[in-house]
Amino acid sequence: MIADSADAPQGPAAQAALPREMRVIEAADLFRGGKEIAILHEGSIYRMKITRQGKLILNK
Repeated sequence: MIADSADAPQGPAAQAALPREMRVIEAADLFRGGKEIAILHEGSIYRMKITRQGKLILNK
């Protein structure tokens, strides 16, 4: 899900951390049930994965 600022996560911490114009994309929508995705950026492939602890790691 891509959310506009009106649909962005709620609460004081979430509101303070995100600029009003920033797009919010749910990790579940990116990963679609998987644990790793590839991101193509300026001709290079980056790998993003979800760790066992639920954190995100981005590697080139």
